[in-house]
Amino acid sequence: ATYKRIYGDWTKPNLSSWKNVLLEHSITPIQQYRYTTGKNSTDSAMIIDAMDILYSEYVDGFCLVSSDSDFTRLAARLKESGMDVIGMGESKTPKPFIAACNKFKYLDLLAMADQPAGTTTRKSKEEQEGSDRISNYDTIRKAIITIVQENDDEDGWIFIGDIRNKLQKRYPDFDVRNFGFNKFTPFIQSLDLFEIKSERISGSNNKLIYVREK
Repeated sequence: ATYKRIYGDWTKPNLSSWKNVLLEHSITPIQQYRYTTGKNSTDSAMIIDAMDILYSEYVDGFCLVSSDSDFTRLAARLKESGMDVIGMGESKTPKPFIAACNKFKYLDLLAMADQPAGTTTRKSKEEQEGSDRISNYDTIRKAIITIVQENDDEDGWIFIGDIRNKLQKRYPDFDVRNFGFNKFTPFIQSLDLFEIKSERISGSNNKLIYVREK
């Protein structure tokens, strides 16, 4: 089963612009009135519905779209139940919520990726290192070195897909687009730390890519 819901007080004029988006993507709006000033009943409704869906046992994962740390415990609870939890939010999203997800995607980063070519510039290394994100450049660089050293074979080689998977588990918000790349292999090449080799799969045009320290 697939549930696509968005929560809010749809009587408010500021949400009227969402109408076409909801129709285009077949998202069901869930009405939630704000009963008390200063209390976000929408968050509570979303959490209750998520737990109801969890116990229905009809789904394999959840995508939580929010920049609110109030959903940190929900994400952790869903993971504890074996769910694949993908978080999506703005760059201001608190680190605890990001860390509670299996994967986390920055909406502003995705929005920039949709812009016409030439309208964005690649971040400098200094900007990346100064980022408040969990997966800043220096952290990722050191983590990749550690992963290779701890998991390479007797000849020093490791499948590049294993690096990416282990990195994603350590840093849910890791995305090569954070650093101006569209694919993982060019990002690894840019580090200038590893030898890279490819092996063609028998009977296929696909290749397996391996790396080892220089």
